[in-house]
Amino acid sequence: MSQSFTRRADALARDSYYEATATRPAADDPTLDGALDVDVCVIGAGFAGLSTALDCRARGLSVAVIDAHRPGWGASGRNGGQAITGFAKDEIIERQLGADGARAAWALSLDGVALIAERIARHAIDCDFTRGYLTVATKPRRIGDLRAWMEAATTRWGHPSLTWLDTDAIRSRIASARYLAGVVDPLSGHLHPLRYCLGLADAARREGVALFAHTPALDVARGARPVVRTPSGEIRCRFVVSCCNAGPGGVLPAAAAARIAPVASTIIATEPLGQARADALIARREAVCDNNVFLDYFRLSADHRMLFGGRADSAGASPAALAETMRRRMAGVFPQLGDVRVDYAWGGFVDVTRNRAPDFGAIDPNFFYVQGFSGHGVALTGIAGRAIAGAIAGDTRAFDLFARLRHRRFPGGDAWRRPALELGMLYHRVRELF
Repeated sequence: MSQSFTRRADALARDSYYEATATRPAADDPTLDGALDVDVCVIGAGFAGLSTALDCRARGLSVAVIDAHRPGWGASGRNGGQAITGFAKDEIIERQLGADGARAAWALSLDGVALIAERIARHAIDCDFTRGYLTVATKPRRIGDLRAWMEAATTRWGHPSLTWLDTDAIRSRIASARYLAGVVDPLSGHLHPLRYCLGLADAARREGVALFAHTPALDVARGARPVVRTPSGEIRCRFVVSCCNAGPGGVLPAAAAARIAPVASTIIATEPLGQARADALIARREAVCDNNVFLDYFRLSADHRMLFGGRADSAGASPAALAETMRRRMAGVFPQLGDVRVDYAWGGFVDVTRNRAPDFGAIDPNFFYVQGFSGHGVALTGIAGRAIAGAIAGDTRAFDLFARLRHRRFPGGDAWRRPALELGMLYHRVRELF
């Protein structure tokens, strides 16, 4: 992971509501010092890496997880907390996998949300998991898009319980004149992502996973028994799994690393509003996201704050500098919050692919990677970990399904990837004006 990426990512999280309201262990996990032999070495201690570790341990494999920082440092500890079914671009999934493949992938995404609830219950993770998710339309031309998506999700992809909301119905659930229609997903929901990630890390430790913090992977010596080298040690293993997402840091070959790009998103948290005022904004406390290309997403926290996010860019501008911009966007949705103080502003990098579909692959038969969750990682990462553990044990069906998805590199190499991405984002911002 490059120092410049680390500096930018550190700066984005300095004023994180999640860090302020989660309890980390009194001391970080140790740094790897010396040599270690395990069945599986996982690189990255976020949702995907910890999920992989838990499922590998459930199959009786010895596991070590290393991270350049500590559990939940990356997107897993900073995101909007929306645990949702489906994919960022469901039509891409169907186009590439066909009708049966899309339905199978959707079934796994439904399993991903169920897996979150299962792990919260099994490991007693206190992360404020709340069911309910609204996808909303802000423009007349987006109503048809939303209706078509709901019909496809229900009739072709297998979601069992979506409900359409017309203008009056959506405005009875969200106290805003901005929204014209919506879809209710009662299976999806939202949670405190850092608490969930730290809960997974605690569970992994209890299950016998060896966790090492501040231990970046310098390189992987590939072969029948790979060796993952770190600054002060090495891990000899049978299988390597890279779960680094937005910051692979040279662990993956260039061809695989070029299939994702980091996109920054910013979130603000208001001062506590009190339960009555908060409930008046979102009557049933669902998470909400619009269906624009550059979307707003928001939800209420357990302590009655509005958490409002969006403002995608590839550079990772300072959240402090963007806090007023985000506050104005929030007030555009909820004018009744125009007088509210912003207590926290933070952000992080989301790993996106060009087609917004997740990227599962194998560099070698014993070197797996998952990346490119494109904003749907809270739920999909759990299924990714389960699919990898299955593939390691010889059941490749779930992993192979996602590995069939085709991806293209972002143009320009490392030096030009960000400018090219910014140009593409500018193009879509202009289109959103009309």
